[in-house]
Amino acid sequence: MSDDARERTAVRTGRQPGGRPGRRTPARGPARTADTPEPRPLAQLAASLRTPAAAAQPLFAQAPKAWQRALPYLVVGLFVVSLLPTTIAVLAGDYGMDGGWSGALGVAQTVPLLLAVTRPVPAWALVTVADTVGAILLTQADKVAGHPWPWTPMVIVGNLVLMACLGLRESVRTLVGVWLVTGALGTVLGFFQPADTMNTAALLFVLGGVVLALTGALRGLGDARQRIAEQESISEAERSRRTLLEERARIARELHDVVAHHMSVITVQADSAPYRLPGMPEPVQQEFAAIAAGARESLGEMRRLLTVLRAPDGGGAGDDGAGGVRAPQPGIGRLQQLVEGTVRAGQPVVLSLAAGAAEAAPPAVDLSAYRIVQEALANVVRHAPGAPTRVSVTVDDDEVLILVVNGPAARDAVVEPEGPGTGHGLVGMRERVRLTGGTLDTGPLPDGGFRVAARLPLGYGGAAAGRHGTNGTKGMNDTNEERS
Repeated sequence: MSDDARERTAVRTGRQPGGRPGRRTPARGPARTADTPEPRPLAQLAASLRTPAAAAQPLFAQAPKAWQRALPYLVVGLFVVSLLPTTIAVLAGDYGMDGGWSGALGVAQTVPLLLAVTRPVPAWALVTVADTVGAILLTQADKVAGHPWPWTPMVIVGNLVLMACLGLRESVRTLVGVWLVTGALGTVLGFFQPADTMNTAALLFVLGGVVLALTGALRGLGDARQRIAEQESISEAERSRRTLLEERARIARELHDVVAHHMSVITVQADSAPYRLPGMPEPVQQEFAAIAAGARESLGEMRRLLTVLRAPDGGGAGDDGAGGVRAPQPGIGRLQQLVEGTVRAGQPVVLSLAAGAAEAAPPAVDLSAYRIVQEALANVVRHAPGAPTRVSVTVDDDEVLILVVNGPAARDAVVEPEGPGTGHGLVGMRERVRLTGGTLDTGPLPDGGFRVAARLPLGYGGAAAGRHGTNGTKGMNDTNEERS
C-alpha cells in the first residue's frame, strides 16, 4: 500500500502505520470516530460563528449540538424580553409619551428582533421603520428635552443586535447599504431635532459600523475557509483520478509484454505451419498466412499503443521512462529473490510459497501477485521497520491467495516521517485485483500490525475480466473504499 493509504488508515484507526501510536489528525469530513476527542464547546461556538449560513437557514444551523443551534434564539429572545418593557417604561415615564403610543412603539421596535435569527434584512427594515416613526413622534413628546434623540438607548441596543445578525448572514454589499441607510436617516432626522436634546445619530452610525465590520469580517473568514476546503476537496479528487490513470497506464505497459509474447507465438506458429505440416492444402496455407499477417499487424498496433503510454507527456508517463523496461516481467517465481532482498535490508520476512504456484498462475495473475507482494513489503519497510512479516502465497484449484501480515514496528526503529504519499500502492493493488476478477482486503490488526489479503482467480480471462467490476470490489471493506 502507499504512504497516503497507510496515513489515512492511521487517521481512522487512531494509530500510525505499522502499529506506531501517533498524533491524531483531524478528519476532513463530519464523520468522527468514537475515540476522537470532541472539540470544546467554545471552540464549537467559534466554528459556528465562522460557518456561513444559507439563505433559508438560521444562525448556527451547522452547530453540532442542539443547545448551540438554539442559542441565537435564546439570546435574541432575552434581548426582546428585556427591551420591550424597558422601552415602554422609558417612553412613557422619561419622555412623557402617551401610554398607548409607548406600548405600540415598544412592540414595533423590539418584537421584530425575533426575525433576526432567520430573516435579518426584513427584521432590520421593520425595526428601522418603527424607529423612524418613534423619532418623529418623540418630537411632540412633553419631556423630550434633555434626553437622547432620534435614537433612544433601547433603539441603539436593538439595532446593534440586528447588525450583528446581519453581519453574520449577509453580503458585504448588504452590510454597506444598511450602514449608509442608518447614517442617512440620522442625518435627515437631525434637521428636525427638538431643542435641548442629545443627538445620537452619530453614535449609532459609529457603533453600527464597528459591529458590522467585526461580524462581516468573521463571516468573511468562514467563507474563505469554506472555499479553501472546497478547493482541497477538488484537488484531492483530481489527484486521486490522476493516480488511478497513471496506475492503469503502468499496468497496461506491463501487460503489453504478456500479450506481445502470446501474439509472437501465434505469428511464429502460423508462419511455420506450412513447413511443419507438409502437404497442407492451399486454402489452409492461405488461412495460416492471414492469421500470421493479422498477428503481426496487432503487434504493430500494440507497439504504437505502448509508445503512447510511455510518452513523457502522456497520461501514462511513469518510472519506466520513454524507453520502457527491457528486463522480463517478474512473477511468483521471483518472490524468493524479492524476500531475500528485503531481509538483507534488515526486515525480518518469512516466505511461505506453495509448490507449483508460479507454473499454475496465468501471466497476468503471475505479474499481479508479484506486484502486490512487492508493494506490501515496500510499505512495511517504510512504515514498520523491524516488524516481523509473513508472506504466504498458496494455490488451490481455482485461485491464488496472497497474504502479507506484519506486526508493529520495532521500538528502536527509525520510521520514515509521515507525508502525503503518492497513493499508487492501494490504487495499484485494487486495479490489478479488478483486472483478474479477484478480491482485495486490507486493514490494521488489533496488535498494531497490518494485513493485505488478495485472491486472484486462476481462470483469468474474458469472463473474469467481465466480472471484475463487481467481484473486484466485493471483497473490499468500507475502509478500503474510503482510503482509495
